[in-house]
Amino acid sequence: MTDAEVFPAPVVLWSHPEDQRDGKPLLVLLHGYGANEQDLLSLADMLPGDFAVASVRAPIAMGPGFTWFPLTASIDYSLDRVKEASAYVLEWIDAIRVGHPSVTLLGFSMGMAMATTLLRQRPTDFAAVVGLSGFVVDAGDDPSFRDSDLNGTVPMFWGRDQQDPVITPDKIDFTMAWVRKHVKLTKVLYTGMWHGINQQEIGHVGEFLTHEVLKK
Repeated sequence: MTDAEVFPAPVVLWSHPEDQRDGKPLLVLLHGYGANEQDLLSLADMLPGDFAVASVRAPIAMGPGFTWFPLTASIDYSLDRVKEASAYVLEWIDAIRVGHPSVTLLGFSMGMAMATTLLRQRPTDFAAVVGLSGFVVDAGDDPSFRDSDLNGTVPMFWGRDQQDPVITPDKIDFTMAWVRKHVKLTKVLYTGMWHGINQQEIGHVGEFLTHEVLKK
């Protein structure tokens, strides 16, 4: 039995009650390593209210929080673990996306790795991607990552601090090369934010979502 088969049913927090979500574009929040579904939900109040926002808990318990897959520097890490986590999220999205005119992904740190993985596996399924202080996974030539189908038309916001102490230079270099080739990139650098999110960045994310999703 694989980890994918024993994952629990997703725990999800929503910005709106069920009877108020239909017809709204969906914004899926994917938290970082060791956090949980409550970590990013407060962003919903600072982003355009047109979205139904869903914050999803990662499936693997890690200390007091949860993780999508083992840290990339860990002996337990493998691309298969990333793919199991993405299958977990995609199955949930497939089950609830009916009634939403579009789906947008927002991931922080490891959640950005998840968001971009979902896009790479389903290049036509998402209106836009927001990546905050994170990275893109090096998938080698794995055929389930359909990078060749991403021709630079999907809008992506990538915000980070150059002094981020968590995301290593090799991950930044790979991510930079990937985003320049595969998405319609909006990249913003911040100072004094470190490995985090600040008010200025959320303002920029709101503008990006309004322009690239709500006005399309």
